[in-house]
Amino acid sequence: MMAPMADSVEPGLTIRCQEVVELVTDYLEGALDSGTRIELEAHLTLCTACAEYVRQLKTTLQMVGQAPLDSLSPAAKSELIAAFRDLSTRSE
Repeated sequence: MMAPMADSVEPGLTIRCQEVVELVTDYLEGALDSGTRIELEAHLTLCTACAEYVRQLKTTLQMVGQAPLDSLSPAAKSELIAAFRDLSTRSE
């Protein structure tokens, strides 16, 4: 996890935006230790870009949670699978 917060550093400034991206899944699942969660939430109050990212991710997860897989057409399923394959080859 993150390094302990220095006494002289304002809460929210010891975590970088890239770390928010890396920790967001654990944050949304409630899996972060309390110190990291508090620091991440402090960062979100200071960084509008990260706050918007987390808000959009929450909204997406809420919407996806309401769309059962069997409601997708075969073409939509194929497109999603192809998109995920394309993403995984880009990151290699």
